[in-house]
Amino acid sequence: MSATPRPHAGGASTLGQGVSALAPSGDGAAPTRTDGGPTQRSGIRKTPLAIVGGAVLLALVPQLGLPAFYDSLLYLMLSWIVLATSWNILSGYTGYFSFGHGAFFGAGMYTTSTLLARYEWPFLWTLPMAALVAALLGVALGAVVFRVKGVRGELFALLTLAVTFVIGTIVVNTPLDGGNGVSLSAVPVPKLGPTPSSTFYLLALIAATATLLIAWGIYVSKFGAGLFAIHDDEDAAEVMGVPTYRYKLIALAISCALAGVAGGIQALFLSYVTAGEVFTITVPLTVVLMSVLGGTRHWAGPALGAIAITALLYSFTAADHAVAGKALIGAILIVAILFMPDGILLRLQKLFGRRAAAVTAGTAHPPSAAARPAAEPTPAHAMGSTAPAPVAPAAVRTATVAAGEPLLRVRGLQKSFKGVRALAGVDVDVREGEILGLLGPNGSGKSTFINVVSGHYEPTGGQIVFEGRDLTGFAAHRIAAAGISRTYQIPRPFGHLDVLDNVALATMFGGGVDSVAAARHQAMTWLEFTGLHEKAKALPDDLNLHQRKFLELARALASRPRLVLLDEVLCGLTPSEIDAAVALIRRIREQGSTIVFVEHVMRAVMALTDRVVVFNHGELLAEGHASEVMQRPDVMTAYLGKSTIEAAHA
Repeated sequence: MSATPRPHAGGASTLGQGVSALAPSGDGAAPTRTDGGPTQRSGIRKTPLAIVGGAVLLALVPQLGLPAFYDSLLYLMLSWIVLATSWNILSGYTGYFSFGHGAFFGAGMYTTSTLLARYEWPFLWTLPMAALVAALLGVALGAVVFRVKGVRGELFALLTLAVTFVIGTIVVNTPLDGGNGVSLSAVPVPKLGPTPSSTFYLLALIAATATLLIAWGIYVSKFGAGLFAIHDDEDAAEVMGVPTYRYKLIALAISCALAGVAGGIQALFLSYVTAGEVFTITVPLTVVLMSVLGGTRHWAGPALGAIAITALLYSFTAADHAVAGKALIGAILIVAILFMPDGILLRLQKLFGRRAAAVTAGTAHPPSAAARPAAEPTPAHAMGSTAPAPVAPAAVRTATVAAGEPLLRVRGLQKSFKGVRALAGVDVDVREGEILGLLGPNGSGKSTFINVVSGHYEPTGGQIVFEGRDLTGFAAHRIAAAGISRTYQIPRPFGHLDVLDNVALATMFGGGVDSVAAARHQAMTWLEFTGLHEKAKALPDDLNLHQRKFLELARALASRPRLVLLDEVLCGLTPSEIDAAVALIRRIREQGSTIVFVEHVMRAVMALTDRVVVFNHGELLAEGHASEVMQRPDVMTAYLGKSTIEAAHA
């Protein structure tokens, strides 16, 4: 956005120049969300009305008869809002920092300029094509890049940066540009406003309004919750039911399409398009700067950053201190990253929203038992009690297991890691309604078995059949949708979402609840069930290990699974906490779920399991009742070692 615009733009064109030297700090860290995530907005319906109402008022500006310079200044500000906000839909929400936004912006510019100069399309008709071409380009890139799990973080940023220069090189060496650029000076400007400059202002206003509405709509939706989960822990999000590949691709397509529209408008605004000034580092660095300054984990943060940066650049450029302006903005960015990592917007929310938050916390109550659906669990606040709570079964999925058939049948399951066999062809049956203990010494393959069955790892060989359906090789989100959930040995909550939203996310994706409000209502009942209802608004970092383990359980149960895989949920707990967890696991079984229980705490294994299977070196060693299996010499040898057993008998 730094080339010379049409003459009517006045001196405002310099505002887009010279920003390429301003890059964010090397870590590129997205500011954290402290407001609890996208599902905690109050007055949701008021926000789009406020956006549209503000746009209507701003649409009256051309009627004031201001000089064309101000129209052009406002146009540039709104254009940066579109670019920064569209960038944030992918990079801020998912954490996939992209330095390739200039490529999609440039694709929109060259699509519009080509259709105008060569094919004489009406200008407004070129904008949908600009969006489409940019979106297709982004989807083609994402379809390849997002398949490679290792391309994240810095690798993704560098790859998208390279795409910008590759596309620029292709354009300049083809008839699209030919090295001479594309002139649009003869193309008429559509008459939307009283002057050409006001027309561009109104076009940018429409684009900015649409972009903000889209960003807000994603932010408060199930789709947005999935994107934020990807940001915090993509692998855990996939296991909980989030279709991460599809969601990233959709977010990228939306981001690129909006950038393409901004590029199409900018092409006519400049009236002369050259690849050397379009496919540069300026646009991506500027939008990163604006988004980080405003706050990447809020839909309005990039817009605030765009307004602030554009206003600062204008004020210094108008006073003939452009270099000083760039230096000041760089210093502001450093200060913001060091002292306001959440961004300006969330810092303002902290300062001015504490009283409102206190009022909300004082008036918010968990739903009463009478208000709960019949299939939801009754809360059990006394975690040390072993008496079962009078609850209806939580498993609402229809059982499809034939009589006499196991719920889960695993045959010949294998998993190797670069030649190391973690599972060497194990056969395991899990019967409906039982608690099956999965035992073995460290490194025997227990957690690997959980990871493979849940889809976290893809099996090297073998078959996994659940409820008569072959799930072998299925993506983790499809396995979650089939009715299998799991916990992690080391809790992996989504750090920027509060406790309630962590559980609500599992309800939405694993449990198939589309309504955010309904998901949060059900999530609260599971927090009550696990005794975490008083921590609903807390962030996971504020919980102790015991509470984080129970949060894992609440998330696993929120998807209403038929089979729950518990991976060492008692590890690290005190004896009293273990007693509370044992009581909770009993209540889980009474809810109607089948449980596979990986554990080293033998008193819990003896108290809970109906059967146990023992792994050793990735192979099935023994199977049967716990009291019998643990007395077998080969099992004792696997746990204690041969020399230790011989010394004990000596």
